[in-house]
Amino acid sequence: MIRLISDLHLHPGQPAIAAGFLNYLERQASQAEALYILGDFFEAWIGDDILDIDVDHPQALALAALARQVAERLRKLTRNGTRLYLMHGNRDFLLGERFTEACGGTLLEDPSLIHCDGQSLLLMHGDSLCTRDEAYMQFRAQARNPAWQQQILAMPLEERLQLAQQLRNQSGESNSNKPEDIMDVTENEVRKTMVEHGVDILIHGHTHRPAVHELQLDGKPAKRFVLGDWHANQGWEILISDGKAPRLQSFPLTV
Repeated sequence: MIRLISDLHLHPGQPAIAAGFLNYLERQASQAEALYILGDFFEAWIGDDILDIDVDHPQALALAALARQVAERLRKLTRNGTRLYLMHGNRDFLLGERFTEACGGTLLEDPSLIHCDGQSLLLMHGDSLCTRDEAYMQFRAQARNPAWQQQILAMPLEERLQLAQQLRNQSGESNSNKPEDIMDVTENEVRKTMVEHGVDILIHGHTHRPAVHELQLDGKPAKRFVLGDWHANQGWEILISDGKAPRLQSFPLTV
């Protein structure tokens, strides 16, 4: 059995989601062979050195405490035999090998093709499919540029914290002024991507619009599964077990 989740947007300001996720690790993820986290695990990630920060800065200390707690609990999960895979999102694209190793996990490319119980599945965060949002696609190209990332990581902590807040504010303001359809995936890009990778099942997050979409690819049935974002009282996952088709489901978060 494998479980897939995305878009938790973990942040010190949302303790209920963090607590619910830690409980999810104990009760659900621990029963799986593998857990896949498909991006936007954190609301913002300013660099793996957050794990080492011990400064007199309330915001940094809160982020560091959350990051360490999550890493420790994921390490417990992987030590007990559940494989862990992480993928970058549009919020945590600076997540690196240091954090991944601290968790005992593996950092996946976006997209990644996996095979489970005889099924071929294409995993993505989903933001690269939103090609009609030209402004965001320009930002994405910049944010995924290794040279740009190194410039950001070289900035002092205070400046990185300010930049993260600035990007969050800009994203919220920009999205509030965009038509809803622009922020969703582009159907032609979905079809193109699935055909290129030779799959009839695509799983992604990002859009916060949980659903199962049926489509036709070269005259054959295919499906696109969209994970939902987590809230204080509800999480979303896709469960695949015993060779059965993926199942999208919500569940109550408990602490």
